Amino acid sequence: MSTLRELVKDRKVYSIDAGRTVLEAARFMMEHNIGALPVLRNGELAGIFSERDVMNRVVAVGRTPGHTAVSEVMTANPRAVGLDESVEECFFIMHEFGFRHLPIVEGKELKGLVSLRDIVQHQATELGRQRRRAAS
Repeated sequence: MSTLRELVKDRKVYSIDAGRTVLEAARFMMEHNIGALPVLRNGELAGIFSERDVMNRVVAVGRTPGHTAVSEVMTANPRAVGLDESVEECFFIMHEFGFRHLPIVEGKELKGLVSLRDIVQHQATELGRQRRRAAS
């Protein structure tokens, strides 16, 4: 059974400070081609900010991205998982609660973010390995 530690071991950890603006966050997400960011306050996970938050909590309600703090529109206190959580358990949590992203923490330190796409790609790779072994 694979763990998140294996899944994210060589990845860069992206995050944004809660005091930054939505415009800054959106530009950062665009530059790095990512759909969600863990939000930190004083170095600790405070929330998660996603493309969906931009659409539903900023654009659709007429807020000004350059004058709206990420902390005002993020999902506060998100469910987080540890590095040793299994990929399968993460998939269950995402499916059960409708999450597309889960922050990964060790204690209070942010270690990464896992997306539903990451889980699906991992599962597809594992299925391919199993098929090749079965065929040999």
